[in-house]
Amino acid sequence: MSSSVFSKETSIIVLSKDDMAVANVVVALTPKVEKEYTAPEELAIMDQVDTQFLPHILIVQQDARVIFPNSDSIKHHVYSFSTAKTFELQLYKDLRAEPLLFSNTGIVELGCNIHDWMLGYIFVADTPYFAKTDTHGKVILDVPEGEYVVKVWNPRFQEKDEVLALNMTVPTEGSMVVKLNNDLLPDLSDYEQSADEFSDYE
Repeated sequence: MSSSVFSKETSIIVLSKDDMAVANVVVALTPKVEKEYTAPEELAIMDQVDTQFLPHILIVQQDARVIFPNSDSIKHHVYSFSTAKTFELQLYKDLRAEPLLFSNTGIVELGCNIHDWMLGYIFVADTPYFAKTDTHGKVILDVPEGEYVVKVWNPRFQEKDEVLALNMTVPTEGSMVVKLNNDLLPDLSDYEQSADEFSDYE
C-alpha cells in the first residue's frame, strides 16, 4: 500500500497584514490531482437566530444539501442572487423550508428581504478538506500526502469574491503561514438589531 493514502495532520495559520491572527477564515485544501468525492449524506444547517444567520459563514462540500431552519419567532425571507446558487425561500418559520442542493462551487451570499442587515455566506468547496480558522487564526486538517492548492477566503477581504490560492505539499514541516497583503474590512458578523418592529411578520 502506498504511503500516500495515509493522512497527515496539517496546520495552516492566517495572519493579517499586521501579523494578527484572523479568525473565521475559510481554508480549503484541493488536491492537484483531480479526484471524485461522494456527495455528503448529512444535511448542512444554516439557521436563523436572533435575526442573524448562524453560522455567519458555512462551508459545505460540493453537492451538499443545506437546510434553512428558522429558530426565530418571526418569519424570514431568505434569498441569494449569487452565481454559485440563486434561490429564494418565501416567508416561513420553523422547519418549513425544504433542503437545497448546492452543486456549484463558489461563494453564496445570503440575505433576507425583510431584515436588511441579515447577511450570511455559504462557501461551496470542491474538496472534503476544509475548516474555518479559530481565534488563533489556525486550522488543523488531516489530509493524504500530496500536492494541494490551499484556498483562503473571508468576506472581510477587500475584494469579497477574491479567493487566495497558494500551493502546498503535504507533509510539510511546521505550520504553513498565510499572510494577507491588504487591510481587512470591518467585521460585521456580530452586528445585531432588534426585531421588535417586525412583529407583524409573526
